[in-house]
Amino acid sequence: MFSQNDSSETIKPAHVTTGSSLTPKGRLNKTPKLIANGNYAVRWYGLSLLVLIIDQWTKWLAETKLTFQEPVSVIEPILNWTLAYNYGAAFSFLADAGGWQKWFFAILALVMSVFLIGYLIKAPRQAKLLSLGLALVLGGAVGNLIDRLLHGHVIDFIHVHYADAWHYPIFNIADMGISIGVALIVIDMLFLEKKRQN
Repeated sequence: MFSQNDSSETIKPAHVTTGSSLTPKGRLNKTPKLIANGNYAVRWYGLSLLVLIIDQWTKWLAETKLTFQEPVSVIEPILNWTLAYNYGAAFSFLADAGGWQKWFFAILALVMSVFLIGYLIKAPRQAKLLSLGLALVLGGAVGNLIDRLLHGHVIDFIHVHYADAWHYPIFNIADMGISIGVALIVIDMLFLEKKRQN
């Protein structure tokens, strides 16, 4: 018969905890750090390059196949190909400024492109929507930058409208990349960034 104080019988706990007693309490529940894109950013640069190639190719087609300001109906009554030149920014902002705007917008696009190239390396690898948006904006920014440096204006040709009642400003593939990219970046900032941080 064994007594209650017998040392051979030890009461085992119902559960055990991981980690030694030397591990600081704050480190036990710490989530792993987000991994930056690093060399993985090359894939996103590839997407930017694809946007740039499509943009420049379609602009070359527009220049060689279309007559300036003469619409060619594609889907009546909502889409035309119409060759136009934009000397300003989006919606022809500062188009009639006298020439200085060419260098202003070119420098602005160059600075933004360098920033995006660096930011794509530092962006979290898990943030695929953010990286996708950055890559689209980068491809579009470089596409329009090339136009400004080579021609002094941006070549536009996509003309969305409704008959003669409503006309959206004529744009190009680079503009589409920038617009979609910015939308994706905003969606990531509003809905996904906090989840990654938590």
